[in-house]
Amino acid sequence: MLSRRTTLLSALAAGAGALSVSAASASASASTASAGSGAARFNLPRPSGPWPVGASAYRLVDETRSDPWVTAPPYRELMVSVRYPAARTAGMPAAPQFLPGEAAGFAAANNLSGVPGDAVDWAATRTHARQGAPVARQGGPFPVVLYSPGVLDPRSLNSTLCDDLASRGYVVVTVDHTYEATAVEFPGGGVATTVIPAEFAATGQDPVKVIALLEKVTAVRVADTRFVLDRMPALLRRAVGGAAEPHRVGMFGHSAGGFTALETMYEDSRIRAGVNLDGVLAYVTDDAVPGNLSPVAAHGLDRPFLLAGSDTDDLDTEPAWASLWRRSTGWHRGFRLEGAAHASYTDVQSIVPQLAKPLGLSAQTVESNVGTISPRASIAAQRAYLAAFFDRHLRGRPDRGLFDMPSARYPRVHLFS
Repeated sequence: MLSRRTTLLSALAAGAGALSVSAASASASASTASAGSGAARFNLPRPSGPWPVGASAYRLVDETRSDPWVTAPPYRELMVSVRYPAARTAGMPAAPQFLPGEAAGFAAANNLSGVPGDAVDWAATRTHARQGAPVARQGGPFPVVLYSPGVLDPRSLNSTLCDDLASRGYVVVTVDHTYEATAVEFPGGGVATTVIPAEFAATGQDPVKVIALLEKVTAVRVADTRFVLDRMPALLRRAVGGAAEPHRVGMFGHSAGGFTALETMYEDSRIRAGVNLDGVLAYVTDDAVPGNLSPVAAHGLDRPFLLAGSDTDDLDTEPAWASLWRRSTGWHRGFRLEGAAHASYTDVQSIVPQLAKPLGLSAQTVESNVGTISPRASIAAQRAYLAAFFDRHLRGRPDRGLFDMPSARYPRVHLFS
C-alpha cells in the first residue's frame, strides 16, 4: 500500500520484499498477533448512514475451476463477507476486522511503509458491523455492491467504505482473492496465505514474464468476481433473505480491485455501474507508460463508471484512464483527491495516523502512506462521492450536481474536465 502503488507491477514488487508465510506459521503466530501486550491498537470510523450494519461471512467453492495459484485443492475456494442494513444490533457481537489467522498473515507480509507490522495488534480491531443482526425490512429490497481489494490486501481492509455503504442502504459483498491476499481464513481455522511474492520473484523481473503475471492476476480476479455473480442469488437469499435485489448490482475496488471492477464490468453486463479507486487499467511497469491496455481501457464502457485518483492521478498522468475516457459511451466522471496517497482509499487512511504516536512514526512516514490530507476530510469525501455515484446509478436518485461542479463542502476533490 505504498504511495503511488497504482500499477499491478509496483504492488507485486512491494510484495516481493515482504515475508510470505505458510498457513501453518500464520496459524501458529496468530496468538502473537492478538496478544496485544504493549502492541498498538486503532479504531475504525463509525458509518455515517441511518441504518445499523449487520455482517456475515461465507465460503464459496467453484468446482468448475482448479485453483490457478496452487496444485491442491482441485477447486477454487473464496471467502466473502456480506454487510447489510440491519433492523437492530443491540446485544450482537461486533465483527472483527481480521480473524486471528488473517491478522497474523497481514502482520507477517506487512507492506506498510515504515510501519512495524509486529508492533500492532491487528486482531484487536472490531468493525461497526454486528454479526448475525437481523436484516432491515423497511427500505428494501436493497441494491447490491461488490468490493474487490488491491493486490495483497484482504477484503476487510476497506471496512470503512463498505460498512458506510451498508449503513446507507446497500448490501455490500466483499471478496477475498485467495492466495493473493496476505491471508484468508476459512471456517474451521484453515489459512491460505499469499503466493504473490514468490510468483513475482519467479519472473526474475523478465518483462515478458512480468506482463504474463499481471495478466494472470487480473484474469483470476475477473473469474472470481464472475463466479460470485453466478452465486449471488443463492448467497443473498442465505444472507439477507428477500431484502436485496440480485439484479441491481454495482462494483467498486481499490488499486487492482478497481481494475477488477471495471474489467469485470466490461466482460459481464450484470454489473450496472463501477468505481475504480486509484487503479491503473493497463499491464505496464509504470503508470505513466502508454500501451499494453486492458480490454476495458482499449474499448471503453457503455455503462456508468467513476474514476477516483490520488493527489497526482488524473487523465493527464494515467494514459489507460485517458483511453477508457475517450472510448466510453456511458455516463462517466472522475476526480483526484488533493493530498491523498494511494492507500488513502483504504482503512490505512485512518489506521496509520492513529499509530503515529504509539509507534513513534515520523510525519514523513505517515505522509508516505496516506499523504497530507486529513483522515476526516479524505474519508468524508470518499463516502459522499461513492454513495452519490451508486445512488444515482443503482437507485435513480439525483446527485445534486456533485459530479458537475466543485463542492465547497469537499474542496480537496478536483473533478476531471
